[in-house]
Amino acid sequence: MIAGYIALLAQTHAVSTIARRLAAIGKTHRARGLADPTKSELVKATMRGIRRTNGTAQVEAKPLLRDDLFAVLERMGDRPKDVRDRALLLLGFAGAFRRSELIGLNAEDIDFARQGMVITLRRSKTDQDGAGRKIGIPFGRTRHCPVKALEGWLDNSAIDRDPIFVVMDRHGRTRDKRLSGEAVSIILKTRLRQAGINPAGYSGHSLRAGFATSAAMAGASMLKIRGQTGHANDAMLARYIRDGDLFTDNAAGAVL
Repeated sequence: MIAGYIALLAQTHAVSTIARRLAAIGKTHRARGLADPTKSELVKATMRGIRRTNGTAQVEAKPLLRDDLFAVLERMGDRPKDVRDRALLLLGFAGAFRRSELIGLNAEDIDFARQGMVITLRRSKTDQDGAGRKIGIPFGRTRHCPVKALEGWLDNSAIDRDPIFVVMDRHGRTRDKRLSGEAVSIILKTRLRQAGINPAGYSGHSLRAGFATSAAMAGASMLKIRGQTGHANDAMLARYIRDGDLFTDNAAGAVL
């Protein structure tokens, strides 16, 4: 039954999705003291066939690199919505936040300091128990400074508690409603399009991926990048580092 189920899923679903569903089925059986049917040779053979046929590469968000982010910011004005979106993009990039972490920030989570600001991330995908961690955001060396951008938004909106990034109506008035994760993707794609950049392949994760890739390209160590992104180990960062190193000392560049 399970082998037939995943074979049917293979027609419409990604390999990673099928693997997650198998894991859930196995965990549910084990929790009830039952034999795990996903460990049968038939199911494992079916899954190997699906991997060979469909491939295992995941569709990843295109990273928004620093120079492209700056190009986007250069095209933005000074309307209230521009001020909000500038702070959203710069903070999302500098903090390497997941979109759920970014929209989950409250004003009480921000402490401004002499060197910049300290953000307390109270909960994240890898911290479901809410132990929390602190992230430092220094003042920028260019005019696109995440600290000043956030200060400008908080002053402009008069937000001093609860959600930082809230919904705005078409007249630029804020509403007491937190932005959704989907809204982050929409805002990013809209701003890319306005800057003349094709938004295809970008998503709310592009800010986080863009920071990691840009930092690797700038020569930052994996330890320092992990300190910002919160990745548990170097392996989780490996694809960003590889992408950032594609053109560093490239062998083709030496012969062409």
